[in-house]
Amino acid sequence: MKKTTLKCALITALIFTSSFAMHNPAFAKSNSNNGVMFDDFSYKSFSEATSNGWLIRTETGHPGIKNGVWWTEGVTFHPDIANSNNQVMRITSKTDGTSVNTRQTQVCHQRKYLEGTYAARVHFNDEPDYGVDGDGVVQTFYAISPLEKPLDKDYSETDFEYLPNGGWGEENNALFATSWETFQLTPWTPINEHNARRGSLQGWHVLVLTIIDNTLNYYVDGELFATHSSQVYPEVPMSINFNLWFIAEQIVTQQTMRQYSQDIDWVYFEAKSKLDTKTVLNKVEMLRKQHSRFTDTVPAGNYAAYCSL
Repeated sequence: MKKTTLKCALITALIFTSSFAMHNPAFAKSNSNNGVMFDDFSYKSFSEATSNGWLIRTETGHPGIKNGVWWTEGVTFHPDIANSNNQVMRITSKTDGTSVNTRQTQVCHQRKYLEGTYAARVHFNDEPDYGVDGDGVVQTFYAISPLEKPLDKDYSETDFEYLPNGGWGEENNALFATSWETFQLTPWTPINEHNARRGSLQGWHVLVLTIIDNTLNYYVDGELFATHSSQVYPEVPMSINFNLWFIAEQIVTQQTMRQYSQDIDWVYFEAKSKLDTKTVLNKVEMLRKQHSRFTDTVPAGNYAAYCSL
């Protein structure tokens, strides 16, 4: 190829790339060199997951039924019911309405996440695995920092919370997106921005949250359903979490055991990037084609491991 032809080809490629980035914000905002964490939960037991930075909560306390146990046995790994070649993490919680027999579940990944794109593919369930239905149950994907003191201004929390039996002012199933400035437990003083998407979300869904440019955007299956402002923008690094717990004020009075579960196929985070759902899915597919079951290039923070609240 002549030098002039090569030069023209390079200029054309640069113009195309610049134009593509200009008209595709997700591409323009991708900064994977700043760190990526991906896990598709291909473990046989949780002891394998701990080597990759995951923790199970065992500390009692908020939220949920007072003095309820947060148990390690509630986290297991299974073939996907719809695809036996795919592995999922299952979190399971159960109760008979009493604190002594309540088992709630939470898993957490380190505390080093702040600006960027958070994503997970999760399976929500409208009905219990067994037992009477009707409890206020919360199935989640979220990021959080410790509340150092009541109404701590440096507190950070961003939540996807699915309530299959309603609650918090919703009579029927609803997904809440909540971004927290801070709160106080006693007396209960929440300071946040939130939205509710009404209707059943039984089945698999891709949840994406972008935290970038002083704005938080929450998406379900590529559809934007909540945008929150700089007033609730996270200030400090957070851990990535999944949990399943019961709303104490909305427990069925019948004292027979019932159990709920939520499956997680994968989780993905890319620092300082604003990615749309299609881009996230393409990146996850590429990692899986490369047989990458787990990768973590997000720099470690200066914070102790954190798995409570």
